[in-house]
Amino acid sequence: MDSFMQAAIEEAQLGLQEGGIPIGSVIVHQGRIIGRGHNRRVQNGSAILHGEMDAFEDAGRQPASVYRDAVLYTTLSPCPMCTGAILLYGIPKVIIGENQTFMGDEDLLRSRGVEVEVLQDPTCVALMESFIAARPELWNEDIGE
Repeated sequence: MDSFMQAAIEEAQLGLQEGGIPIGSVIVHQGRIIGRGHNRRVQNGSAILHGEMDAFEDAGRQPASVYRDAVLYTTLSPCPMCTGAILLYGIPKVIIGENQTFMGDEDLLRSRGVEVEVLQDPTCVALMESFIAARPELWNEDIGE
């Protein structure tokens, strides 16, 4: 497995251990992780700290040129909010762990020229399937249902 997707999975597992939703993300620039995060909505009482948003927050202020040369890894297909952040910062490539349990706005990313790769990684699928079965109300809250 790609070491960067493994890092995103480790973030997702950390989120689950903290009592949150198991979605993790890392942002990679020139072969180095510059931002990592996991869904912290529950832990921080946040409305917006999805895994990708937390990774952007961790990466902090970067020149636009850095984001335009970065790859974002996420364990789950990005929701509309996270898709917007990817587009805003000009991330050119997104590698997604899985989109079986939730299909985000991949078509919008592709329509705006973002390269999207979906791995259908069994670990990512299992994390979300188990979580959704155990905590459907929390999952529905996270996706705005």
